Amino acid sequence: MINFEDLTIKRLHEGYKKDEFTCTEVIKQTFARIKKLEPQIKAFITLTEKQALEKAQEVDKRINSGKELRALEGVPYSAKDVFCTKGVQSTGGSGILEGFIPPYNATAIRKVEEVGAILIGKNNCDPFGFGSSTENSYYQVTRNPWNTEYVPGGSSGGSAAAVSANMGIFSLGEDTGGSIRQPACFCSVSGLKVTYGLVSRFGVMSYGSSLDTIGAFAGTVEDLSVVLNVIAGKDEDDATTSEQPRINYLLNLKENLPKLKIGLPKEYFTEDVDPEIIKAVKKAASDLTKQGHTVSEVSLPYTKYAIAAYYLSGISEVSANLARYDGIRFGYSDQSGQDINSVYLNSRGKRFEDEAKRRIMVGTYALSSGYYDAYYQKAQQVRTLLKQDFERKFQEYDLLIAPVSPVLPFKVGENMDDPLKMWLVDAFTVTINPSGIPSLAIPCGFSDSNLPIGMQIIGPMNSEKLLLQLANQYQSITDWHLRKPRIK
Repeated sequence: MINFEDLTIKRLHEGYKKDEFTCTEVIKQTFARIKKLEPQIKAFITLTEKQALEKAQEVDKRINSGKELRALEGVPYSAKDVFCTKGVQSTGGSGILEGFIPPYNATAIRKVEEVGAILIGKNNCDPFGFGSSTENSYYQVTRNPWNTEYVPGGSSGGSAAAVSANMGIFSLGEDTGGSIRQPACFCSVSGLKVTYGLVSRFGVMSYGSSLDTIGAFAGTVEDLSVVLNVIAGKDEDDATTSEQPRINYLLNLKENLPKLKIGLPKEYFTEDVDPEIIKAVKKAASDLTKQGHTVSEVSLPYTKYAIAAYYLSGISEVSANLARYDGIRFGYSDQSGQDINSVYLNSRGKRFEDEAKRRIMVGTYALSSGYYDAYYQKAQQVRTLLKQDFERKFQEYDLLIAPVSPVLPFKVGENMDDPLKMWLVDAFTVTINPSGIPSLAIPCGFSDSNLPIGMQIIGPMNSEKLLLQLANQYQSITDWHLRKPRIK
């Protein structure tokens, strides 16, 4: 039997080279593990066992013929269900796209598969990314592998839960306001939200087009570096991607890390934050000072306006992006009415989830005549102030460290009747996306009740190399990322 708890990309490739196991054996045992754990965790909407086994046989033929292993050769991975996957149902976590099978792959999917990665399934998520707990999904509620009475975070909760439970080595995710970092924190895995434009969004279902970023979950920072090497880069199909010098993020992990000046923003350590979280993140900062880095308190004064600015910006874009799901072009269509307006009303009314309807209505209101200047325009002005806040701070400091969430993972159903309380869970992640900067969430402890705690390392534009280096250094001196849930 393969020990999935110790399985990284490097270890997997060593096993292939030494003929310890075949790719077919890895994929078969991966699905055996999924079938054992999935009834409790519910991390997947769709599984792709038949296709995965066919690709595993192709990988085995390549290996047996002596060909060099590609970057992700034979690596089982999953993807948040907002990624289009050719020939595989892609729902966005919403009922309105039940049964939708795209005719093409998202760019990120295409890139990882071109270097040998094997898709094992599509992960459950809040519909189109609308949520912080993966409880809004049309299909099921995903559970936290560390305690199945608790949520895994959201919106990419299925991805984080799958990686945490060792159901696949990495998962592709999408982060609009914390959808990678918050579930990574809640499930004690590593999750990277990249600089806006570093990774193509082509083929990914839009939430807020000016905020959406593509990233990944993995058990280690080293594995994240391998994945980022593959998915980063300019894409002709996405005009928002930027021309950046090619960086080997994995190779750079081994470079000597300079002594850094790190800031702890005091607005992320207020009395509203769970004391156990503050203690764990400050202990992590202390551990980094022992590596020669300087850590001191800083201030980001516009943080208090971030939630309002983020949600007004994001849901205004939602109201436009979700207009395409009309029951005519693709997705669910209710033809029971007498005219075209009835098709629109019935299709959208029956299959959009409550949270999607809430965001469409508020976003439409914010963009409407007479309210645009008062709401949307003001949100854009605050967004500029948030960006300037970070820019000023990064003139003095190399990186910032902060909690990912002000709260510990909460119980399933605990916040579902209070949308405002649920939105506040994202208070420390929604500050990042409006500024376009990268942030990396990594495990840094556990509460007294054995619930995961994470911290985020925040950097200036295109500083992924430095983020990954510091996070890798932290993981080399701690073992939080090596601890695994015991799923009954």
